[in-house]
Amino acid sequence: MRRVGDFLRLEFPTMRFSSSNGPGLPAQPSRRLFVQGLAAGGVVAGAAATGLPSRAFAAAGPALATAPQVLGQAHIELAIGESAANFTGRTRPAITVNGSLPAPILRWREGQTVDIHVRNTLAHHPTSIHWHGILLPANMDGVPGLSFNGIAPGEAYHYRFTLKQSGTYWYHSHSMFQEQAGLYGALIIDPAQPPPYAFDREHVILLSDWTDLDPGALFRRMKKLAEHDNYYKRTLPDFLRDARRDGWGAALSDRGMWGRMRMTPTDISDVNAHTYTYLMNGTAPAGNWTGLFRSGEKVLLRFINGGSMSYFDVRIPGLKMTVVAADGQYIHPVSIDEFRIAPAETLDVLVEPSGQDAYTIFCQDMGRTGFAAGTLAVRHGLQAPVPARDPRPLLTMADMGHDMGHGMGHSMDHGAMAGHGMDHAMPAMDHGAHAGHGGHAAAAALPAKVTHPRSERGNPLVDMQSSATDPKLDDPGIGLRDNGRQVLTYGAMRSLFDDPDGREPGREVELHLTGNMEKFAWSFDGIPFAGAEPLRLNYGERMRIVLVNDTMMQHPIHLHGVWSDLEDAQGDFQLRKHTVDMPPGTRRSYRVRADALGRWAFHCHLLYHMEAGMMREVRIEE
Repeated sequence: MRRVGDFLRLEFPTMRFSSSNGPGLPAQPSRRLFVQGLAAGGVVAGAAATGLPSRAFAAAGPALATAPQVLGQAHIELAIGESAANFTGRTRPAITVNGSLPAPILRWREGQTVDIHVRNTLAHHPTSIHWHGILLPANMDGVPGLSFNGIAPGEAYHYRFTLKQSGTYWYHSHSMFQEQAGLYGALIIDPAQPPPYAFDREHVILLSDWTDLDPGALFRRMKKLAEHDNYYKRTLPDFLRDARRDGWGAALSDRGMWGRMRMTPTDISDVNAHTYTYLMNGTAPAGNWTGLFRSGEKVLLRFINGGSMSYFDVRIPGLKMTVVAADGQYIHPVSIDEFRIAPAETLDVLVEPSGQDAYTIFCQDMGRTGFAAGTLAVRHGLQAPVPARDPRPLLTMADMGHDMGHGMGHSMDHGAMAGHGMDHAMPAMDHGAHAGHGGHAAAAALPAKVTHPRSERGNPLVDMQSSATDPKLDDPGIGLRDNGRQVLTYGAMRSLFDDPDGREPGREVELHLTGNMEKFAWSFDGIPFAGAEPLRLNYGERMRIVLVNDTMMQHPIHLHGVWSDLEDAQGDFQLRKHTVDMPPGTRRSYRVRADALGRWAFHCHLLYHMEAGMMREVRIEE
């Protein structure tokens, strides 16, 4: 049997973390300090050298909040090493690039051929860099065990590829939990031709989540108690309020359904601000990262979600945002007040600040437990009011594709009953001209019944099944509906170009996103990566991939090596992406042109979901 980490031969460097206070460490930080972080948090001054002994962590000096270095040469060198970082009042080890967290911003130009020499200065463990969303040869993709063998300690790897695209992207480690520990950075590719919009200045805004825990220990904690961070379970007063509002019968029925599923409607995210401190460009909220502007300028903000497990809902009170690119690709401009950005996604927005000297960039987590924040200002030292977090949302059966007979026509197939008396199909079904996708007119007819793969039947790793038949592209998502703000949706975004391939897919593969909440087990079709066969694509073919989210969690799905061309509800091309977000209770489809030979990773971009099994190998072969 293979775990993701075993197969990829990825290990987290041997670092000593502790949940208790050790000698020389400050007292456990307060909840407020943990959420807000330190005003000068970051890589510790004088401790950024690689190979720093653990005894030096406690004695290191104050942290420095500095802007990441920008590297724009065609030939660059990157050194991956171990540094000390302090974001919460406790100094902890981090994985850094050239001593920086985040890693340096890489800035190149479309059409350029780049050479990157990556040196591993970690003492004992291999490392890697994956260039997220970049089209390149398979041996340059940076996934150990698939693309190459990884970079051994003391060794270096020469990445060389030609940039075939432009836009906002990022890079990160694909070695075990090193991404969580700090190995991530922004990657900007300037276009060969002028963009279809004008701007006067720009800022990169890289969001991420930091934990003082050893990331491996955090994974083990979730395997033992996945609900650790869910402090908001429903109580008797909540039940009484629901009974007064909905009636005793409805309230009892709702509690009974959740109880039989051994789930809770407050389980919005696996890890939240009870564990994480959220960062903006490596700066905690108390550090007040600041991007400058002059009144009346058009400012391009390049948002990147480099979080390992965190969705962010982003707004700038007092400013409209115009979205002009998604995942590095131009779209028809969309004016909004707020957007949700999934891990690994990027969004470019234009703003025109005027009338006040400072605006807050407010990025609350999806569960409303904490936030990243910074400021747009005419000079450093200014700060606008930070808005209060929105009320905590609650999941409903409809959110998960289970309406229970209350008007949506969906039924519930819970994991405890999964596979009993149901007609199941084989996993990774090839449908060819599948009903509902045989042509544009027929595509509007969604299937009346969801067919689950046989591998989900009686599977202890599958605790629920969805009846989702709807892509829900116009749904802003849980916690964002009817909030009085104009919220971005997938349905509102359309690529500025037609389908770049033009062919109808000749084949269809359907995969279900599956999991068991209590076991913290995640998979496709109930089969974890360790036991899954590769998904094989024929070189040059146009294929449709259909994803059905059977879980109550949201999953950003990333296919390496090729674009994912999202379809609308009628089966027409809508939006080119490298990461497709899958809210619970959704069925979404996208087209793939298999034009990149080799072995590629296909996985959930929630880091711990990938490690827990929600990953497949894709082979594109002659």
